[in-house]
Amino acid sequence: MQQLGKALRERRVAAGYSQEGFADLIGMHRTYYSAIERGEKNLQLDTLQKVCLGLKCKPWEVLREADA
Repeated sequence: MQQLGKALRERRVAAGYSQEGFADLIGMHRTYYSAIERGEKNLQLDTLQKVCLGLKCKPWEVLREADA
């Protein structure tokens, strides 16, 4: 989960969002999103899709980056 969180964080930063701003954009509480990026939360597929929609990417792209 930590590698997935790292991949999500890198994409968010590259897109120019703060954690708070991005969490707000996708309708998620900042502390919950922060825990995702730290690898402390197991993501359900619908949550991953929601995050990826905000990042304008496909879930498989982020999963591939996390696996690299």
